[in-house]
Amino acid sequence: MTKADHIRLDNGEALKLLGMQDKNLDLFSSHFGVNLVLKDEGLLVVGPSPNKEQAEDLIKQILDIIRAGHSPAYEEVKHMVENYTQKTDFRDVFRDEILVTPRGRKIIAKTAGQHRYIQAIKKNDLVFGIGPAGTGKTYLAVAMAVRALKEKQIAKIILTRPAIEAGERLGFLPGDLQDKVDPYLRPLYDALLEFLGLEVYQKYMEKGVIEVAPLAYMRGRTLNDAFIILDEGQNTTPEQMKMFLTRFGFGSKAIVTGDITQIDLPRDTVSGLRQVIGILKGIKGIEVIYLDETDIVRHPLVAEIVQAYAKYAPRRK
Repeated sequence: MTKADHIRLDNGEALKLLGMQDKNLDLFSSHFGVNLVLKDEGLLVVGPSPNKEQAEDLIKQILDIIRAGHSPAYEEVKHMVENYTQKTDFRDVFRDEILVTPRGRKIIAKTAGQHRYIQAIKKNDLVFGIGPAGTGKTYLAVAMAVRALKEKQIAKIILTRPAIEAGERLGFLPGDLQDKVDPYLRPLYDALLEFLGLEVYQKYMEKGVIEVAPLAYMRGRTLNDAFIILDEGQNTTPEQMKMFLTRFGFGSKAIVTGDITQIDLPRDTVSGLRQVIGILKGIKGIEVIYLDETDIVRHPLVAEIVQAYAKYAPRRK
């Protein structure tokens, strides 16, 4: 073998590429059916064609991602390996940086599906992000809202959720409606705190630059120059969905997220999210992005749990 056959990389790059205890190395070997040998000359991929060439292509892509300043976690490398095709360039996914948190963490899309979602938000005024838990629907939407605010594309961020899932238990909780639904808005607060930091977050909340409220508070308003996110959209009725979609005005952008497999509405009630996808189909400026278990970036067991439930549902029916 000549030096030209080896993929050049230094020790730091090798550690990030192969992962802790060489876990990533095992991914490459088992998926592509090749052997990876690390020598002084670099990394050598040994195996039959086209497996060898495919493994080399993905390894070079990941090296470019590492050299651009990112350190893909095991779950991210696993996603790239399992979803690799010769037409896929994961460098585009990691290249699209959304923002940097006060702690210096870079927020980026981590899957091809998430990348499509981010691109759709950039290009359209109304986007529906539909998929199971852990696919980054709400997290990335909030990140894009904060980015738009920092770049002064909008003047206000409004985050809202229906209180449907709280059901009759709301009446037994202390305080007014805002106090009662605050626990259900917690994921939105957490994302804002991460992206802005406590001091800036509190300042924006006090000045009304950021508003987090139950969907009922949206009625009768026209929202100009705002980035509006409706989370848990599957739990809206058709009337609530129509009310929300007619709130945003000039200079505004709206994102609706939801998981149509997790509807908490009464059994005989139609989900506004399910219905609206068909109603608005084909309208320019509106895009629906579907995310699935391949876009889940939580613990690897979450993807398997989602798949198990998806297989169980048809059998139960």
